[in-house]
Amino acid sequence: MALLPILRYPDPRLKTVATPVTQFDDALVKLTQDMAETMYDAPGVGLAATQIDVHKRIIVIDVTDDKSGLTVFINPEIIDASKECKVYEEGCLSVPGIYEKVERPGTVKVRAQNVKGEWFETDCDELLAVCIQHEIDHLNGKVFVEHLSQLKQTRIKTKIKKQEKLQTA
Repeated sequence: MALLPILRYPDPRLKTVATPVTQFDDALVKLTQDMAETMYDAPGVGLAATQIDVHKRIIVIDVTDDKSGLTVFINPEIIDASKECKVYEEGCLSVPGIYEKVERPGTVKVRAQNVKGEWFETDCDELLAVCIQHEIDHLNGKVFVEHLSQLKQTRIKTKIKKQEKLQTA
């Protein structure tokens, strides 16, 4: 397995809309394993293929404390969402060090495929619901900060530019 470089906001490649996966083979299995290793190493609880500059509809998520609940979602789609919304503080591996409150549906039902191409459905709530919506946003070319006001987005971009200057100095 290999650690993969994660794109950082506001990299324009993060705006790329991912295409559906049609090939379910050993290369896909390896990619999802590499994505999981990258996510755990970062450390994070979710990673979309878009974040590693692979524009396919692939997500890996593990919201467990002991890293025992890895789930791979291929071609995921939200097929139902609650009308009731909840506010959670979100962070992102592509926007390191930035955490902001985002409002999203409190529960969602997701339909996706596994690495063998088999379809499954799952009901998501709490952190898993937030995470799956956040990662599907990535597949649709959207980063969580785009749910925020223009002022907050500008402040975040400025903070990231300062971080990058300090790292290269």
